[in-house]
Amino acid sequence: MDLNESRDEIDALDDRLLELLVRRAKLSQQIGQHKQEQGQTAYDPSREAQILRRLTDQNTSPLPAEALRAIYREILSASRALQEPLRVAFLGPEHTFTHLAARQQFGSQAELLPAASITDIFGSVERGNCDVGVVPIENSTGGVVPETLDCFLDSNLTIYSELYVPIHLCLLANCPQDEIVTLYSNPQPLAQCRTWLRQNLPNVGITTMVSTAAAAQAAADDPTSAALAPQAAAEPYGLQVVAAAIEDIPNNRTRFFVISPKPAAATGRDKTSIVFSTAHQAGALHAALTPFARHSINLTLIQSRPSRGRLWEYVFFVDFDGYHTDAPVQAALAELDQHCPLLKVLGSYPPGE
Repeated sequence: MDLNESRDEIDALDDRLLELLVRRAKLSQQIGQHKQEQGQTAYDPSREAQILRRLTDQNTSPLPAEALRAIYREILSASRALQEPLRVAFLGPEHTFTHLAARQQFGSQAELLPAASITDIFGSVERGNCDVGVVPIENSTGGVVPETLDCFLDSNLTIYSELYVPIHLCLLANCPQDEIVTLYSNPQPLAQCRTWLRQNLPNVGITTMVSTAAAAQAAADDPTSAALAPQAAAEPYGLQVVAAAIEDIPNNRTRFFVISPKPAAATGRDKTSIVFSTAHQAGALHAALTPFARHSINLTLIQSRPSRGRLWEYVFFVDFDGYHTDAPVQAALAELDQHCPLLKVLGSYPPGE
């Protein structure tokens, strides 16, 4: 076919796609009515995960899997908005990585509401000001986020879903690199660029900020300073990209949790997160973890955190494959409970891609 014939065929396909999208939107409205009658919320991460997994598994087109997921996340966002507006709390202001994660997960039709801290995100969801919240939990370079772990100890919210966001950091400023006196950033990005900073800005003073967006704002107000932040923060704060992709590990990414008052339904391919403490004695952790091996449960994360109750005692955050009501998981948790003064299931949820 020549160019015009190909374009004519694309126009015809677009007309057909629009017709199908209209039909899909009407069905979404009907589903929304059923959910309201049954007291269910519009956002169902288990159902959305099943849709995305089924489509990507069937994908034989030239479209990469991530491109297909991005298209359908926006379709799901529009469908969700037809059923019920979704309010999402994120670590603000805009243009932080948590903001980018919320946009990636919920699309353009969700109402994204900034919070001043991770603690405030939990509080906003607990008070019902937002339906769900997005919080960072760990980075592949910088490790876990302590504030998020601490919040889970005090909160009754559950993990609803998870997602991963590639992290690419830039040096943003309005002066040349050799004139930078102060660098603003959040502790996590600083840890992710430690080698580059040591080699390129060894004598620059570092000021930590609550978020990368706050760092960009501070750099915009100080002509001899720079911010370590995502490229998306450059234009809104009137900054220039002095150096791009300066993270120490190219495939650096951060894992985020979506938190909610309600548990996610099982999908058949799930993860569970728990927190527990052990007695302060030799072999206690080994005894606590043995039930997982006995019941063939794969652990994907073990992270210790100092207990806030007693000096030199720790709590352990663990992720593993399976849903909390699966028979092997229930058996393992029942055995684990015998060894632990504290045991709390934080949630079972569909794994992020």
